[in-house]
Amino acid sequence: MINTPEFSKRLEKVIQYYGESASSFADNIGVQRSSISHILSGRNKPSLDFVMKVLTSYPEVELYWLLNGKGHFPSDKTEQKIETIKPSALLTEEKVIEKKRASKSEKLIERIVIFYSDGSFENFETNN
Repeated sequence: MINTPEFSKRLEKVIQYYGESASSFADNIGVQRSSISHILSGRNKPSLDFVMKVLTSYPEVELYWLLNGKGHFPSDKTEQKIETIKPSALLTEEKVIEKKRASKSEKLIERIVIFYSDGSFENFETNN
């Protein structure tokens, strides 16, 4: 079971770590501002949906740390930097297929899927 006062302290630590106000944090995770206020004050316990929204919006937050204080924040996993590739640096589907065919490889690309941070995606299929 979640210990509400300690959970509230950990949530405050997350909010402060990102330099946000409770209002902007609520907006970022997609909950009502009053939800944050009620959880921080100890009036309400966080729902599973609330916890999942925090974890989805802030991948540096570990589930077990947020729920019961075990683990680390920010997560040790986030120390590995992920390089963002600009769309202009990506090869077009045709160029990728040409390079594969030029190398006389037996493998051909059938499909490329690009996922965007807003949850949308693009699907490119070849006509082999």
